[in-house]
Amino acid sequence: MKLQLKISAIALCAATAAHAQDLPQAGSPWFAAGQEAIQALIDRQDNTNRAKNVILLVSDGNGVGTNYAVRMFAGQQEGKLGEEHVMPYETPDFHSALVKTYNINAQTPDSAPTAGAMNTGVKQRFNLINLGGDAIHDDCSTVAGNELTTFAEIVTGMEKSVGVISTARITHATPAGVYAKTANRNWEDAVPDDCTAQKDIAAQLVDQMQAGVIDLAMGGGRRHFVPQGVQTDEGGNGRRADGTNLIEMAQGLGAQYAWNTATFGELALDGETPVLGLFNDSHMEYEADRAEDDEPSLADMTRAAIEYLSQNENGYYLEIEAGRVDHANHAGNAARVMRDGVAFAEAVAMADELTDDADTLIIVTADHEHAIAFNGYCGRGTPILGLCYDIAQIGDKHSDELVLADDGKPYTVIGYLNGTGSVLVEQEDGTYSGARPDVTQDDATDLDYVQQALIPKSSETHSGEDVAVYAKGPWAHLFDGTIEQNVIFHVMHHAVNAE
Repeated sequence: MKLQLKISAIALCAATAAHAQDLPQAGSPWFAAGQEAIQALIDRQDNTNRAKNVILLVSDGNGVGTNYAVRMFAGQQEGKLGEEHVMPYETPDFHSALVKTYNINAQTPDSAPTAGAMNTGVKQRFNLINLGGDAIHDDCSTVAGNELTTFAEIVTGMEKSVGVISTARITHATPAGVYAKTANRNWEDAVPDDCTAQKDIAAQLVDQMQAGVIDLAMGGGRRHFVPQGVQTDEGGNGRRADGTNLIEMAQGLGAQYAWNTATFGELALDGETPVLGLFNDSHMEYEADRAEDDEPSLADMTRAAIEYLSQNENGYYLEIEAGRVDHANHAGNAARVMRDGVAFAEAVAMADELTDDADTLIIVTADHEHAIAFNGYCGRGTPILGLCYDIAQIGDKHSDELVLADDGKPYTVIGYLNGTGSVLVEQEDGTYSGARPDVTQDDATDLDYVQQALIPKSSETHSGEDVAVYAKGPWAHLFDGTIEQNVIFHVMHHAVNAE
């Protein structure tokens, strides 16, 4: 009798599962959306074409947590509650995986070896770029014999073009991962006097342009290309101690040079004449502070780079970095993190719009996460940059009551585990103590607001948490499960060599 009942129950469940539309919840929009999501995944077909083009988009410091905040902000900017928003790279046509970001010798990663891992296929040591595991940070004598071959060098051998763009200095860690090999990521315009095994990073970029490896480079960092005592285009001062003007050298090699929006608009995007764009002495401006007549946006640079590189019938490799997401996180300034995160999403959408899934592998990821954290329990639609509102008993949107902590004070949704916004203040005797200061909604939503943090640090740190990778195009389905960061290179390499 028990066996018959069990068989009948199984049959009933099977019959019920076969007719989802008959379930009482079938009329819910959530149920319908779930059905549509499943169908989109069922309909997805693996693309096993050879990739003609590869675009690697890296939002520096945009781990799973930071991405969550940017998604909320982007949705709320569009008038949504925010939680339901979908970023351009979170659609069903993108495959995804989690990525472990640690370095050879570091639980918490640095941008230099993470960029190197994605560009060479092997994990690297903290603060080094594109050198093998036997190289030692700050030791030039360990460079020779440890240089790794980059993806840019590989595809150049396949007669593809290569571009790199960033809102950070073009000599900064992530963009340098495309073209440089260095025992110290900070050797942007000089190396130690006794170092003969390598040049500084800016000089390596120009060398790689001369060698035909780098065809287009755009970002900030103008000061590292100009000698000391020489003014830059905007009146700043060069930093090179060797007296070499690398901008003039690049122009002497036939490169086009742009330094603001006007000269950017005059570039000949012919795919043949090398391009060097340096739009700020240091990093390009945060998106919130960018003047359109001074600097192009990341999406603008993405459009120009793709138009230029696509002239090559053999294809191209393009790395695009939103470098200032990371910097705003370091500053504990979530408002600027959000705006640069949205600018990155716009660049992803631009890259997707201008390319064909049939022959272009698009990869969207981050190099690492930050010590960002999210407070609860907040109601739906609570402004991601604001104070936490309570959950309403009726309807979807939050109530108008602020959630109070045990100290009787409200708190922001976003906080940091460490940083300049620490609630602990240094006392005269060198110890740290203090009570959490009051914060109003106007305070919390101000562009310059620095989020409250716990541990006092002059600059908020990275964290070792996983990041996500999203991909579409040839062999994007290889991104699945949880992978090591260096596997990203191997997917790119397989995609351009697939039979």
